[in-house]
Amino acid sequence: MPDETLISRARAGDAEAIDELLARHLPAVEALLRVRMGRRLRAKESLRDLAQSVMREAIVNLDRFRSGGDDGFRRWLLALVFRKIADRQEFWEAAKRDHRRDQNVDDESHARGLLEVWSGVMTPSRHAMAREELERLERSMGALSDDDRDLIVRARLLG
Repeated sequence: MPDETLISRARAGDAEAIDELLARHLPAVEALLRVRMGRRLRAKESLRDLAQSVMREAIVNLDRFRSGGDDGFRRWLLALVFRKIADRQEFWEAAKRDHRRDQNVDDESHARGLLEVWSGVMTPSRHAMAREELERLERSMGALSDDDRDLIVRARLLG
């Protein structure tokens, strides 16, 4: 079913349409968060929490979405991701933030959470290989300049 149909149904309160939109687009939201969050933000917030926040914001604000072709909804969601990352980075970088209340999100739990999705269909060896591949990707993306990382993200995820 096309996104436009699902969006119309979701705007009318159809829970199944909302579920389908979330299921269809959550992987792209998580992928963009994974490569754009950066170490500092990842130490403060979990990928899963930010992804859920973006998806909740999208559903609540569906009336603000204006059609943009076949990939319009996905592009709108990914723009929400960029805004969410910028907002959360700004929050954590604010000088008046009380750092005594900080709680680091363990990188190990981040990786475990990501791999939970695949654990039901992966053998232990594939699970280990996927973990290593994810770690290599995150290290590589983390080593890039912000401009280079942004270029790759926009080319690979936004088209």
